[in-house]
Amino acid sequence: TRRDNSPTDVCKRWSHQSALVNGTLYIYGGRAIQSGDQTDNEWNNDFLTLDLTKTWQIGSPSFNGMPQPSGPPAVANGYLWNSYDSLFLYGGEFSDSPVESPVPFALWEYDIGSSSWKEHNNPQTSAGTNSEDANQPVQRVAEGAGVNVPGLGRGWYFGGHEDFLTTAGWSITVAREYVRSLLEYTFPGSTNSGVSDLSGGKTAGSDGVWRNVTNGGLQETGGFTERADGILLYIPGFGKQGILLALAGGTNTTFTQMNVIDVFDIDSSKWYKQATSGPTPGIRVNPCAAVAAAPDGSSYNVYMFAGQNLQPYKSQTEYQDMWILTVPSFTWINVSMDNQAVPYGRSGHTCNIWDGQMVVVGGYIGNDIPCESPGVYVFNMSSLQWGTQFTALSSSDSGSSDSGSSNSNSGKPAGLEGSYGYVVPEAVISVIGGNSLGAATVTAPVQSATDGPLATGKPITYTITGPSGAIVTETGSANPGSVSSSNNNGGSGGPNIGAIVAGVVAGILAIVAGYLAFCAWVYRKQLQLYKHHVAMAQQAAADPSRAEKAGFFVPPTPSKNSSDRRSAERSAQSAIHSHSGSGGSSGSNSNPAQAGATHSSNSDAGSSTENLLAGLEPTFVGVLLNPKRSLRIVNRD
Repeated sequence: TRRDNSPTDVCKRWSHQSALVNGTLYIYGGRAIQSGDQTDNEWNNDFLTLDLTKTWQIGSPSFNGMPQPSGPPAVANGYLWNSYDSLFLYGGEFSDSPVESPVPFALWEYDIGSSSWKEHNNPQTSAGTNSEDANQPVQRVAEGAGVNVPGLGRGWYFGGHEDFLTTAGWSITVAREYVRSLLEYTFPGSTNSGVSDLSGGKTAGSDGVWRNVTNGGLQETGGFTERADGILLYIPGFGKQGILLALAGGTNTTFTQMNVIDVFDIDSSKWYKQATSGPTPGIRVNPCAAVAAAPDGSSYNVYMFAGQNLQPYKSQTEYQDMWILTVPSFTWINVSMDNQAVPYGRSGHTCNIWDGQMVVVGGYIGNDIPCESPGVYVFNMSSLQWGTQFTALSSSDSGSSDSGSSNSNSGKPAGLEGSYGYVVPEAVISVIGGNSLGAATVTAPVQSATDGPLATGKPITYTITGPSGAIVTETGSANPGSVSSSNNNGGSGGPNIGAIVAGVVAGILAIVAGYLAFCAWVYRKQLQLYKHHVAMAQQAAADPSRAEKAGFFVPPTPSKNSSDRRSAERSAQSAIHSHSGSGGSSGSNSNPAQAGATHSSNSDAGSSTENLLAGLEPTFVGVLLNPKRSLRIVNRD
């Protein structure tokens, strides 16, 4: 049913869901108020888009209100997964003021091409690696951490809680339960070797496939705590399919420290722990984060902004700090915000990266600030500066393929969307080495990994899905822009023809450049020699006594008649030839005729000298055509 368009101008917006597809940022639901004194009816199912293919000022972002859907519920603190052509709304909690009872869970899919919503009812799990048994109903969970990887065709939701606002039939008298499971959803048409039903390369059907990972290594131990309100991030290049990092979050009584990070290896479906170095961010819930890849894939930098500290009880603090966790060194860096217009401290906001800029939308900023409209901010992840506008660097279709092109957002060699235009900032380079294009010299965790994909010490590799559906595995290098590829779609990738051609062309150009440089050197030497001999001839004409001592024939004094001058010039040139040809011989050959005879019978170098000084100064073209002959002249002199 056609509904009214969603409002784009609100007083405050927070706890919403977002996804970024091909330069368009989609925002769904959450909580919003129209005035500073509004205290209820905050939940909504507003559906907005923000165009990131155009430049706009943060005071007037290019929001577009989409029709409010009639089927998907008004939820907050869920997650919006995305493939390349669909959005998938999972989880979230229903309104608490007024209280609205949740309905049985269904996954809602938004088809971008047709602008239509589709409901997937009664989803059930499938068995797989380190997962629960098959045919269990998928429950709605809220305040968990979500992430998706379109190239792998999967989305994940980690942790969160269940209570009377998430689960149909849950009594208000039953306490909230926190979970530590990792729920995985395989998108329709995608493969997943970790799911039993998709073994042998089978693809998921139109409803997708669910798997609930609960037995993944450390996940079963007491040190792996339940948590909500954290963040989950994808890092390519480690293991066969990349890793997930779980940061921040907590429960009503305990909070996750960030001096040790929980790391999930996608391929083996196992959790590991990795210690960090550097100063550690304070405990917090509901921050936001985005990952930027170095141009050569030698480092991946997690930018975490703000969040909320719930301790002490009823004295919560909204952070406004920015941190970078650089991987693979796993070093925390506190970004200086000095002399910048930093947004208010906040929690429950969203962060998305496009064209190397982090777009922050909304967030809970407390009650002291009545309104914050439009509540959109842009952070340049390269210069580490908050700006007043979003600057579009790429069009919508420039990020539509995973080809590995350097001008594609979704086709970054690093396998991450949005990193086009990003360069490594100096604050990171000072910690991991290299330069703005990458070339990091710290290529392993500072606190050595004891197990898992981070302990291999092998070059960074990553797997992406190309536009044709082929699975492409690429290996990063310490040399900026250097990437090697192989096709894993059932056939041999073969030689990298482009790299071979580029290498041959580069070699030829290097040889040509070297030859031109050599000829330029010979030409300069010849020109100096020519000028020297002309100067000597002029001295001989001016002072016959000096000329005789120098072995030069003294030409007749030129008359004013032009023909006499030409005759004198020829005589001077003849004297120069005689001097050069005689090799500075003694007076026994002082007779000019004899000297000329001696010169004419000399070697090829002598005749070359005659040609060189025949009346015209040497040319660069002449050197190019006969460099060997020119070099003999220079060496002889």
